[in-house]
Amino acid sequence: MLRAEDNKFLTEAGAGTGMGELLRRFWIPVLLSEELPEPDGEPKKITVLGEELLAFRDTRGVVGVIDQYCPHRGANLWLGRNEECGIRCVYHGWKFDTDGACVDMPTSYPDLNAKDLIRIKSYPAREWGEMIWAYMGPAEAMPELPDLEMALLPASHRYVSKKWQDCNWVQALEGSIDTAHFTFAHLSFDKEENEILDIKKHFVNPIARMNSDHMRWIAEDPRPVIKVQSHEAGLTIAGGRLTGGDAIYWRIAQFLMPFHAYAPSAMPGENIFGQTFVPVTDTSCWIYTYAWNPERPLTQAEREAYDRGNGVIAEVDARYVPLRHKGNDYLIDRKLQKTRSYTGIKGVSEQDAALQDSQGPIADRTREHLGPTDLGIMHFRKVVMELARALQEGEPPPQAAHQDRYAVRSGACVTSKAKDLPAVMLERFGDVAGFVGRPKVAAAE
Repeated sequence: MLRAEDNKFLTEAGAGTGMGELLRRFWIPVLLSEELPEPDGEPKKITVLGEELLAFRDTRGVVGVIDQYCPHRGANLWLGRNEECGIRCVYHGWKFDTDGACVDMPTSYPDLNAKDLIRIKSYPAREWGEMIWAYMGPAEAMPELPDLEMALLPASHRYVSKKWQDCNWVQALEGSIDTAHFTFAHLSFDKEENEILDIKKHFVNPIARMNSDHMRWIAEDPRPVIKVQSHEAGLTIAGGRLTGGDAIYWRIAQFLMPFHAYAPSAMPGENIFGQTFVPVTDTSCWIYTYAWNPERPLTQAEREAYDRGNGVIAEVDARYVPLRHKGNDYLIDRKLQKTRSYTGIKGVSEQDAALQDSQGPIADRTREHLGPTDLGIMHFRKVVMELARALQEGEPPPQAAHQDRYAVRSGACVTSKAKDLPAVMLERFGDVAGFVGRPKVAAAE
């Protein structure tokens, strides 16, 4: 468990807070590229780390991320006209470019050059991996964009979306690096409609109906051994389960500073899933979700399956709000809960969201009782809190200087019991951290 003051420190993301300042030392996704589809199109209101901002694509196709409010009389620039490389406030006509410079001030005398004295808050913006990123930290500390493998590949090799979630970003991220919860949160099983339940057990034993060895091992061993090792970009968090023989089934997740996480399920050749958890406020977040395959383009069938919700990718509406969400109780089906899954909720992403949201807007970690399968969670908290406190003492996070080491993979494998985690990583990925470097197929963007 955490002390109340530590939980507060861990979960606050506003300007001036320890964790908020740490997050601002890294590039932050703020929109999908498809949300600003054309030059001089409709601007988008965004809230990131508690700051109300405006994003727009100018006449050149360049994206700007600026303060949402005009510095003249405070009118909202979302009402403004996106024209000729700038947003014009429709109250008195002041106009601002993507760098926040005032380029026209019709209410002032031209010879005074008053517009040259006015700037609006703006943040550097870049497009990377079909997402729009902003850097909200000090200019002199701005790092390179992270070498996420999915962004280094051609667009044909990836699928990118996002989903809204009604809880603090930390508990959502912690759920993603918890490799133990699959046994109950996500395991599916079958029961014939006319099968009589064992009254003594009150539930169907899912193990008897496992069609996959991997699923059977997850069902039979709900207490994986957790191994954690650090690397230049973050943490490798692996869960090893018994197979009934001389091998261990490993599910290896990755946490990349400060808020990226890769799912542990992909076997060699399979699509890899990742998520990026971006605080909106302290009680809500956007989760950017993506799948990629480094070896081949994704098929149309795979893309259509992701549109319908698959893995960490939720089925969402036009506003990227999941169809099954807190407001409709995730469409929980109690009959399904008795016959097909422990949760009765459709979709891995939605099952995760339901459990994470149920912890409250901000989980009260003073009430926790952590166990051996929570080792990865403990390491994550220790790392980010130590880095945030070091930054308060003037020491920048070292991971920001190693954006070239973010090209790592997560995944699963079956190996000998005799191998330790570094040996497992070498066998599965060819590197003890899972680092694969820049792909041979260059990104098309």
